Amino acid sequence: MKQDCVSRRGFITAAGAALGAAVLAAGHTNAAASSPQAGTRGDGRFRYCLNTSTIRGQKLGLAREIDVAAQAGYTAIEPWIQTIQDYVKAGGQLGDIRKQIADGGLTVEGAISFARWVADDDTIRAEAIEQVKREMDLLAQIGGRRIAAPPAGANSPNAPALDLEKAAERYRVLLDLGDRMGIVPALELWGPSRNLHRLGECMFVVIESGHPKAALLGDVYHIYKGGSDFHGLKMISATAMPVLHMNDYPADPPRDKISDRDRVMPGDGIAPLSQILRDLHDKGGATVLSLELFSQAYWEKDALEVAKTGLAKMRTAVQKALVGV
Repeated sequence: MKQDCVSRRGFITAAGAALGAAVLAAGHTNAAASSPQAGTRGDGRFRYCLNTSTIRGQKLGLAREIDVAAQAGYTAIEPWIQTIQDYVKAGGQLGDIRKQIADGGLTVEGAISFARWVADDDTIRAEAIEQVKREMDLLAQIGGRRIAAPPAGANSPNAPALDLEKAAERYRVLLDLGDRMGIVPALELWGPSRNLHRLGECMFVVIESGHPKAALLGDVYHIYKGGSDFHGLKMISATAMPVLHMNDYPADPPRDKISDRDRVMPGDGIAPLSQILRDLHDKGGATVLSLELFSQAYWEKDALEVAKTGLAKMRTAVQKALVGV
């Protein structure tokens, strides 16, 4: 009986992923038509965002991070919730931040959070929902659009395997909360995680949540670390994955040893960025490419210099990928 249950679950997971390929790909035309940001600066349908982890080590604070993103030439920013909370604790007014973001020509495409919403423990999940509610409120005040929903609470090597159907139900709870708060939680794939570390797993949860705003937050490094093939991105529309964390990875350390700190600038590693970007471009939507790095080497440099370098490297990668397209 146990073997039959496992086989059924495996079949459901595979079928859900296959169905997602057809359903999500079909949505790309509407995504392209409805996006006001598409087709800017000769970069196809891509927009450029700064995830502030890239300059997190400089400890600039929220206001200065926004200034750096605007001065470097980005059109969007992805702050960390902790940095927003620190700003408020120091007496800052979020209305001022919202104005600064708008004056800088930026949008807030997402924010990074680590609430344990997917844990099996009911008490932990209830606490996580209250945490996310507070975080969504902060985001809404600065004009945020999305918040990351990684598998925190089920990510350790010793964590039990998640029932993906239950994970989809728990993700739906987050999405319903997002409807009330005006913020979309995006399911984030985590490569080193015990759970939700592969594209197929994550897309099963996105699809089976049954919510029209369900979305995946992708990441070049995490897709590699998690063991999925990048060709899987051909199956996912820009509506289903509106943001991709951009980075690259070296050949050494190998996949089983590589970690966040080993990420490098786009184009400085071995990731098949041209293939990835062409596949995303061919889906027809307006994907946001958000530079996310965690390297001490970058944290020791001038933040504006790092941000400018990252933007230039993302644009070069896009232009290289779209030659002849």
